[in-house]
Amino acid sequence: MTPTARPALVAVAHGSRDPGALRTVTALLERVRELRPGLDVRLGHIEIDRPPLADTLAALCGEAVLVPLLLGRGQHVKHDIPRTLATAGRHLRARVAAPLGPHPLLVEALYGRLVEAGWQLDARSVRGTGVVLAAAGSRDPDSAADTRRTARLLGERLGGVPVLPAYASAASPTVPEALRALAARGRHRIAIASYFTAPGRFAAQSAAGAPWIASAPLGAHPALARLVLHRYEEALTCPWAGTGGAAPTPADQAVTSALVPA
Repeated sequence: MTPTARPALVAVAHGSRDPGALRTVTALLERVRELRPGLDVRLGHIEIDRPPLADTLAALCGEAVLVPLLLGRGQHVKHDIPRTLATAGRHLRARVAAPLGPHPLLVEALYGRLVEAGWQLDARSVRGTGVVLAAAGSRDPDSAADTRRTARLLGERLGGVPVLPAYASAASPTVPEALRALAARGRHRIAIASYFTAPGRFAAQSAAGAPWIASAPLGAHPALARLVLHRYEEALTCPWAGTGGAAPTPADQAVTSALVPA
């Protein structure tokens, strides 16, 4: 274990049984490395996929910034990642960056994926068009607030087209419920914007119900790679979240939460 000149960037992915998830996250991190040559970029998973986050942290020495490849504040960001960091040895000091969303760069990635899927809009079709922002879902109210914020930002990016957040689990409305709600408002040309970092069961399940088009997961979109680096640099301006695996203090957690735009 050799200390590096700059803190390592540890991307923290959820993990999935879908083999496409690991390939997608790996491609995203390759794009991050292309944008920042020489930066030590590593990957750790919360569950299922390898390497697990604990093993990634054990192989590091010096300083690191953990960047969650997650789209809002929820159980994993608030509890699971800090808990794993708290068990790291005293060879490591680490900061935990804010999750990727909400942020304008994330909205650019969502918009880009919709365009790739065939999104086209003109003055004649605005009134009949709507979008469902399909997310994984969480019981944490902060996570739902972050998804709603992203939905509002995406609606603005799309020129005022209504965007309803919907969830594959743990929260409501579901994707079918959101589709029905938009149809009841006269929106019969409805796209599903996939609010997932990588492929998986929830992403596939959400896209399957699309009455028009469904975008691909965000994946290695250039805007997402830029956002990963932005969260890394942003975290470097904040105090260390402890030394040698110390658990984050309430003040440290408040700093991390404050990084997420209101």
